[in-house]
Amino acid sequence: MPNPPSSSKPRYAGLLPKKGWPQRNYRFFRHRVIPQVVQARDGERKAPVLHPPAQGSARITWIGHASFLVQYANHSLIIDPNWALWHGLVKRQREPGLELDLIPLVDLVLITHAHFDHLHKKSLKVIDSKEGIIVPRGSGNLVKRLGFHAVHEMKVWDQLVFNELEVVHTPSHHWGARYLHDTHRDYGGYLVKADGLNIFHCGDSAYYEEFVEIGKRERIDIALMPIGAYDAPSGRDVHMNPEEAVQAFLDLGASVLIPMHYGTFPLGNEPYDEPVERLLAEADRRGVLDKVLVLAEGVGVEVDADFRMKHSDEI
Repeated sequence: MPNPPSSSKPRYAGLLPKKGWPQRNYRFFRHRVIPQVVQARDGERKAPVLHPPAQGSARITWIGHASFLVQYANHSLIIDPNWALWHGLVKRQREPGLELDLIPLVDLVLITHAHFDHLHKKSLKVIDSKEGIIVPRGSGNLVKRLGFHAVHEMKVWDQLVFNELEVVHTPSHHWGARYLHDTHRDYGGYLVKADGLNIFHCGDSAYYEEFVEIGKRERIDIALMPIGAYDAPSGRDVHMNPEEAVQAFLDLGASVLIPMHYGTFPLGNEPYDEPVERLLAEADRRGVLDKVLVLAEGVGVEVDADFRMKHSDEI
C-alpha cells in the first residue's frame, strides 16, 4: 500500500491535567460519581438477532458506550466489547443492550485502545472469534492470554483482509496508556469494509483536522462517533463535544452518523441528557438532522447501500 502523507498521524493528548482540575474533579465526584452509586440501573438486555442481514446490508447493534455488534451477510465483528457494571467508583448507568452469553461467534474482535472502558478483559474472555482480535500496536500483550487464537497488532493506516472483510486502522486525537508508564501503546479507530458498505468506528478522540484526511483517503458510509465525556474532570482535550462530532462527520463526508460514548458511564461533568440534545440541535442547524441515527441499546438497525433502514423489531 502507498505510504500515508506526512500529516496523516494520530495526535497525542498527553497525561497532565489542565489548570482548575481540582475544582473540576470535586464537581465530578460530588455531582456525578456519588449520586450515581444509589441510582437504579436503567435499560434491559436483549437477545441478539442471529440470522445475517440481507446481502448488501449491514446490521449495527449498539451495546452501550463504544461497544457495537456489526453483522454483514457473510461476516460479523464486535468492537470494544464492554459488559462491565462498574469501572472503579463509576457505575454503569444502563444495562448492556445484549446478553453477553448469547453473542454469536464473530469473525473478529476490534479494540480501539487500551483504556479500561474499551479493553475490558472479563468481557473479552467470553467472546469467541474465528480470526482473533485486532489491537493497536503495543497492546498485544494485554490480550494474548484471553483465549484468542490470533492477536493482530496494527499501526495507523495498516490494512488487514480476512476473506473479503477489510479493516483499516485510522488515527485519532487521544492517548493509549492503560496505566501511567505505558504511553507506548497506540490508539485510534477502524474502518471496516465488507459487502459494499464501509463503517467507521472513531474510537475515542478529540476533534482535530485529521478527520478531513481520513475522509479524503477512504469512503465512509456510516460513522460511529463519540459525543460524550467532553467536560473532562482533567480539563484535557481528549473527547469531542456534540458540535465537534457533527463537524467531524462533515469532514469525513460520511452518509450516516450514529452517536456513541454517552449515557453509559458518567465520565464527564456534562449533564446526562445533554450530549444527544446538543447533537440533534447542531445537526439541525447544519442541515444534516436526517443523517443522524440515535440507537437504543440492543436494537439492531439494518442499513443497505441506499441507506434505507429497518430496526431489528421489524426484521
